[in-house]
Amino acid sequence: MRFRLTPRETSFYDMFAASADNIVTGSKLLMELLGADSSARAEIAERMRAAEHAGDDATHAIFHQLNSSFITPFDREDIYSLASSLDDIMDFMEEAVDLVVLYQVEELPKGVEQQIEVLARAAELTAEAMPNLRTMDNLTEYWIEVNRLENQADQIHRKLLAHLFNGKYDAIEVLKLKQIVDVLEEAADAFEHVANTVETIAVKES
Repeated sequence: MRFRLTPRETSFYDMFAASADNIVTGSKLLMELLGADSSARAEIAERMRAAEHAGDDATHAIFHQLNSSFITPFDREDIYSLASSLDDIMDFMEEAVDLVVLYQVEELPKGVEQQIEVLARAAELTAEAMPNLRTMDNLTEYWIEVNRLENQADQIHRKLLAHLFNGKYDAIEVLKLKQIVDVLEEAADAFEHVANTVETIAVKES
């Protein structure tokens, strides 16, 4: 790591860690949604909305700190990109839960549980990685594994689409379910964007 003569604002590390921990909360709510009947889903959606609002607050706090700090721990554009990508993850997860409730989906198609399991694992890895930004240690395995998970998510998504278009569902149901699985895929992509940003930061700081 480069030796620096100037002090750096270190509160960013804590804020990134808090944002990632909130994503773990969101992934657990997604897992909870899988086992919930339709009557319990509205309450889960309310808790997910609260988590998404907490994520927004965390993102705004990072942006405020960025705008008020003369010295930052790494490049400003990377801080902005990392905060935005973390926020995107929560937005996509909240959207997926909201769509399930709004569309009154009785049963999610087989394979959605695999999508959510991948997201939950990516959330855990991301939360474990954020504190390591302080030292830039032990991050290589993180971004390699998240990229592998995103490839796995792609495969699951393609299989889900094939299942949705196999003639079992009517056209309206296909449209509803496809939007849900597409949003979950976007969440997986957002995890990869976070990992790629972390890799960019680590390379610059090495």
